[in-house]
Amino acid sequence: MLDMELVSFPGERIVVPTHLLYRAQDPLAVQLLFHDSVQGLIPWVFARDLLAAGTQAPSGTGDVRIWPTRTDTEAALHLLLSSPHGSAHLTTSLPEVERWLHSTYRLVPTAEETQALDLETQLTRFLNGAP
Repeated sequence: MLDMELVSFPGERIVVPTHLLYRAQDPLAVQLLFHDSVQGLIPWVFARDLLAAGTQAPSGTGDVRIWPTRTDTEAALHLLLSSPHGSAHLTTSLPEVERWLHSTYRLVPTAEETQALDLETQLTRFLNGAP
């Protein structure tokens, strides 16, 4: 759990409590659950390697763009999330996300991602119409 800040147009920042999720059963993805007092939990799912790349340099195209910024006193991670309903620019602590991301790689290293997937079972469920 960490706080992200939603950056509004006039520069106002609104704290958005965010839960970072990673599941070994879905090792290629990360999930951000944004806590909104009106809509409840708002999930965003995207590639773990996109998040990792975005901690180092501007990454992503389309609905998820991520980039780091660093000053002498602060390191921040920026996420620009876009949907048909609008977009949101969020910032958070880069070191906190990096620590969490490293813990996901301890759980499932990059070389073991595809081994952790049970593609045959997932494909069978999909073809049979199961969720």
